[in-house]
Amino acid sequence: MNNEEALLISQRRDAIYEWVVSRFKFLMAEERVDDALCFADEYFEWLDPNQLDDEETLFFDANELKALYQELTQG
Repeated sequence: MNNEEALLISQRRDAIYEWVVSRFKFLMAEERVDDALCFADEYFEWLDPNQLDDEETLFFDANELKALYQELTQG
């Protein structure tokens, strides 16, 4: 992974984090507590400041994955 890709992934992760926090706060403000808790359950690692930086971000390049698949299946 080059620096440009790493920066892009970091920016996307930051955007997702901001959306998760914003959505949780919105649901709580709307008094949709059950929805907020279900949402928080799904994104627990993102909402927990003690785990946020330890959560891995997994990604793949579709073209690389396709090439690897073809290499492995076609010899």
